[in-house]
Amino acid sequence: MSDIIVAVDGPAGSGKSSVSREAARRLDFGYLDTGAAYRALAWHCLDEGVDLDDATAVAAHVADFDYATGLNPDRYFVRVGGEDITTDIREPRVSAAVSAVARVPEVRRALTAMFRELAAEHPSAGVIIEGRDITTVVAPEAAVRVLLTASPEARIARRSAELSAVSTEATAEQLASRDAQDSRVVDFMNAAEGVTTLDSTELDFEQTVQSLIDIVRSRTP
Repeated sequence: MSDIIVAVDGPAGSGKSSVSREAARRLDFGYLDTGAAYRALAWHCLDEGVDLDDATAVAAHVADFDYATGLNPDRYFVRVGGEDITTDIREPRVSAAVSAVARVPEVRRALTAMFRELAAEHPSAGVIIEGRDITTVVAPEAAVRVLLTASPEARIARRSAELSAVSTEATAEQLASRDAQDSRVVDFMNAAEGVTTLDSTELDFEQTVQSLIDIVRSRTP
């Protein structure tokens, strides 16, 4: 059972996933990408032809959401109904749909319960959970709570590097739209009381990973 929970919040493009995954690898912790679950549910709804504007219909699909993910950072995967959709959930159509799914209260409650169960059952000494409302909703009692952020310019540049086929202007619009939609549900731009802010604007990837590891080690035995 995991003894140490590390909660990492942050806006899109801040590096939450890549930094958290690498830090988990070096600490020999589990890694839980909560955003992947929301993306997987969005993929599932699109695959089933669900009207994403119908919150009741979206909520109904949580009940038959057969979700599985790998918490080992070296063996990461995302599956729905046994089908591997690790790559599919990054498609533009899913990115455009995920906010509509994530803002449904019944969805958030169900997935929050699932995240807690997954983290509690993982056999490693600790688990890094990353997403949008981890420090305040999913794991408010976590031993370590971090808000990983960066300037809008840095976030746009990093996301543009990931999406080489998409223009910088389009990337900026996508990030702004995603942040605006998600901010109606959760506050992921401001650190709650007791949460450490890690601003990676002037840090490279290696420096950001090491900074997160240093924070974890300074707050745990």
